Formats: sequence, structure tokens, C-alpha cells
Amino acid sequence: MPKGRTINQELSTIFNELWRLDVNRMTPGIDYTISVQGRASFVSQGSHVVQDHASQPLFSNVNESKLRNITTFSRFMTLLDNYERSTGMTERVTADELTEMSLFLDAILETQVMKRAHQYLVRKGQSSSDLRLFKNQLNLIWFHLYHRQRNTGLDSCGFEHVFVGETKSGTEIIGFHNWVQFYLQEKSRHLDYKGYKTRVQDLPDQDDHVLNLQFSWHGVVKPAGSAFIGTSPEFEMAVFTIVFLMSTERSTTVVVNIDQCQMELVVVRHGRSLGTAYPKLLSSNSRHVSQHAR
Repeated sequence: MPKGRTINQELSTIFNELWRLDVNRMTPGIDYTISVQGRASFVSQGSHVVQDHASQPLFSNVNESKLRNITTFSRFMTLLDNYERSTGMTERVTADELTEMSLFLDAILETQVMKRAHQYLVRKGQSSSDLRLFKNQLNLIWFHLYHRQRNTGLDSCGFEHVFVGETKSGTEIIGFHNWVQFYLQEKSRHLDYKGYKTRVQDLPDQDDHVLNLQFSWHGVVKPAGSAFIGTSPEFEMAVFTIVFLMSTERSTTVVVNIDQCQMELVVVRHGRSLGTAYPKLLSSNSRHVSQHAR
């Protein structure tokens, strides 16, 4: 394996444990169906002209009653309209929005996924066993507002960047690594999926839990993005929080195996808060497994 591609066995073990505990995860082909379609072309950042290699949406269906009825998903969705899309625009947080953040954190802290992540971080000396202090720590990592663009007000936070997405100078999409936001924006016709991004020999599969993709959002193109597919908000936050707290580097990349996928997890700090976090699929054995299972 080339340097930097050594699999982190310890993190793979804890993440697979979290994966098994993620009872709120959606099941491909049952709770949602994706259509990966064609391979996206190379596009440079800031380009508005892009060939569309996917005539259909990425999501052909999603079980919306599950999204509404699973508390962590429903509380997650209430947060998606709380932010200014463009960096450089000062975020104004209302009392209602602070309540929504608090309720969302309460919901994820009640899940087995986040309880196990918390237990692991306490054992590693990265978190207090006091649940209230751990909630404050999550709040600082994910919701603390900071300057992403200089000479402006507080215009960004980790949650907005990773889960909601932002635009920079009106010509660039930054962040936006969440499948629920992708589905909702696609459904409301603000987003157009352009195709998947992989090397020629790695064809994605509708069962893959991570997808590298290209899309446009409000007319701005993201040449290459990536997201977990079907996972719960608590799983994604648990995984990225662990990577964030287990490293003091400004930028951290770890290679892990989760279920049938080998992926890079990239986390970038912004002081004591999260700058960005995303998965990048390296390879997947899901189709071999599913073929044997048929």
C-alpha cells in the first residue's frame, strides 16, 4: 500500500461497531433507491458549463415517513434552513434555532451510536464522561460560528459546511457532504446530479454507502464531491467527531474499512471547531457480496 494508505485498524474497528449500532440507517433498495447512471466529466472549479451524464435524479425514491418519524432525522432536517448559503453573509442565530440545535444534540446523544462514540472518546481521554460537557463539546465542534471569509461577520460553522453546503463568491460550492440535504435539494429542483466520479475500473453500485459525485446547486457546479449514503446524522457526526478529536493536526486523513467499503475520511480543523469533514470512497466490495447473496 502506498504511504498514507495504511488502514487504521483501531478506527476501523470502532467505526464498524458504530455501523452495526446504527439502527436508524436507511437500507438501500428498501428505504431508498439511487441511480448512479453515467460517469461525470472532468470540470474545473468555477465552471458553469458541464456535461450532464445523469438524465435522472440520483434518488429515485426515499422513505420520507422514516425521515419524518425518526427523531434524529426529523430534528436534523429542521436545521437545514437555518443558514445563509453564501459565505461572507453574517449568520444570525435566533432563539428558536438555538433550541433546534439543542434538541438535535439531545436526540443524537440518546442513540446507541453516539453513546458508544462518547464511551470511546472518554476512554481515549478526549471527552468528559459528563454528558452535559460532552454536549457542549459537540456544540463547539459543530455549531460554533466562525469567519470562513475574511473581513466579514461570523459566516460559517462545521455543521453548515458539512451538512448544508455553502457557496463562495457565487462561483464555487464548498462543503455539502450529506445525502439527506442532497435528496431534499434535488427534490425541490435546486440541485442537479451530473454523474459519479471514480477511476474507470471502480464502477459504483446502488448499494455503496459512500459515493463520489458531481452536481450543480443553484446553478453552481461542484466538480467532485462525496457523501455517505443512507447513514443517520448521528453516525456521520460520531465518526467525524472521533477523527477530529483523535488528531491535533490541522488536516487529518485516515483510511478505514467500514462494512464493505474502504474509504478515506478527511477532517480539517478551524481552531477548536470543524472546518470540513467528508468521506471519499477508495473501493467497495458491496457488489461482490450482494451477488453471492442472491
